[in-house]
Amino acid sequence: MPSAQYTFEAIGTVWNIDILDDLSTEQSAQTKANILARIEVFDKNYSRFRADSLVTKMAARAGTYALPGDAQPLLDLYANLYKITNGAVTPLIGQTLAQAGYDAAYSLKEGTPTPPPAWEEALEYDFPRLTIKQMALLDFGAAGKGYLVDIIGNLLAEQGVQNYYIDGGGDILYRSVSDARIEVALEHPADPTQAIGIASILNQSLCGSAGNRRAWGKYHHILNPHSLASPKHIQALWVTADNGLLADGLTTALFFTDADELAKHFDFEYAIVHADNSLEHSANFPADFFTKSNSSTVL
Repeated sequence: MPSAQYTFEAIGTVWNIDILDDLSTEQSAQTKANILARIEVFDKNYSRFRADSLVTKMAARAGTYALPGDAQPLLDLYANLYKITNGAVTPLIGQTLAQAGYDAAYSLKEGTPTPPPAWEEALEYDFPRLTIKQMALLDFGAAGKGYLVDIIGNLLAEQGVQNYYIDGGGDILYRSVSDARIEVALEHPADPTQAIGIASILNQSLCGSAGNRRAWGKYHHILNPHSLASPKHIQALWVTADNGLLADGLTTALFFTDADELAKHFDFEYAIVHADNSLEHSANFPADFFTKSNSSTVL
């Protein structure tokens, strides 16, 4: 049994964290306080939903900004995914999402989005500097939450915690010095009370994405910056990787780019439920699916 369990809301989602090492009551309270403080720092830097965030300040004025010390892994991944996906995964999607209805007020009222600028037109990135060359609202929703899960995991490790489970709104990181695996239900994309399979993970991250979450009108939380439409050919997908940053980022990239192409650049496993209910997954994706008899259909 966990010696400490934390459940709270932060960055617009529910968090569940289990500490599997022994902690005193005092240590547990301090650990939770440290976690909440670290999330606040991250949110104030990267959220486009806060009026006082660095991202919001960047959107208001072009210029060169000093990035936070933790920004390099996040920006490096976005730069790579931007190239690999031909611009489909872009941090410049913020204003487009806001125009579509996914704005700072969470209005979710269907609007008319316009294309984001190209990276080379709007950004010049040379860590630790980011130059905003034209007005642009950045959005790190494709990989930011998974990265924050990693950051919280690193915080726990720095405090001597070796065994923990972090679930940040479905982005999961599990670390253990034993060989004890954990099982995670894979949510049915049409019925959140049901599962289509059980994943088993150890010392890795599991992240998922589905079009039924944060959906409104003809849109959901993922927008193709070229077509200005939300992808409908995939119902849900999951990715396992060594860390949450990569797993989370690839759950977005797979909506736009073939898994074989992404596998040339990254080490990961995946499972996809397509619009026709068919299941596609990599050979080593660590899950058992409840498929129909003699079929690749899961729903």
